[in-house]
Amino acid sequence: MTSPLRFTLDSNILVYAADASEPVRQAAAIDIVARAARRDCVLTPQSLAEFFHATTRKRIVPVAEAARQVQAWATVFPITQGAGEAALLTAVEEAAAGRLQLFDALLLATAHEAGCGAVISEDMGEHTRLNGVRVIAAFDRHGGISTAALALL
Repeated sequence: MTSPLRFTLDSNILVYAADASEPVRQAAAIDIVARAARRDCVLTPQSLAEFFHATTRKRIVPVAEAARQVQAWATVFPITQGAGEAALLTAVEEAAAGRLQLFDALLLATAHEAGCGAVISEDMGEHTRLNGVRVIAAFDRHGGISTAALALL
């Protein structure tokens, strides 16, 4: 029997969990987060910071509520260390070569440093890989949880 795969969540999943303007994706994202909390899922400081920035900048939730949500997730999920030098240099190399956006590459490289084999995301291509970390599509074409994400969760 193989051990469960350690994974992390991209910030967009966290944002959808707070965003009532897309109720189908919001429900799916809330379900993803709840299921992830029962698995070997870690969150990165980058994803939590991006969640806070996106939800407050777009006024999805008030600042105090976004802060409380980050604090709540920090009690439920292990939080990885921030990106180390190797992750930063890998991310810059990937971005300079045009293979990935800088912050996507940084998330994947940081996930690798944390021992993750996958990242559940909404906006990176499902076949994207970096240092053995693969991207798993969060949603199916109807906004529900994708089959691949369900298999991980």
